Amino acid sequence: MYRLPSAIAIALCLATPSAAQMSTAEQVRPILTMTAASWIAVRKWQGQDLLYFTQILPFRCGLSEIRYGLNGADATERFNAEPCPPDQDGQVFATIEADEYLPYLTFEEGSIETVTITLVYDDGIEETLIYDRSAVEIQ
Repeated sequence: MYRLPSAIAIALCLATPSAAQMSTAEQVRPILTMTAASWIAVRKWQGQDLLYFTQILPFRCGLSEIRYGLNGADATERFNAEPCPPDQDGQVFATIEADEYLPYLTFEEGSIETVTITLVYDDGIEETLIYDRSAVEIQ
């Protein structure tokens, strides 16, 4: 008599994602695909070019790498993103503290013409896009 409810309870527990489960490529890829035009931004600021990764960072827990290349170069440089917050395991959207890990890189003013971005999802699939500065520049 108690076997059926116990079996159902066990099945429900096994089917429910663990609170310790990190966000995965399966969760973040659809969002990043829909927002691909906004993955990065470029801005002139106080004599420098700033390359922002702000759109990508909330979804970094489903990525294994964020790489970039400038002005026709392949995306071989790795962007050092903030680690996933342990208290947000299993959430698709992770906050950005920006204390030790800034959401941007700095370059000489006017030096960025194009940016190549490669996202490597935690399932190994890579997605690469190339942006012209004019398409992503913040005025």
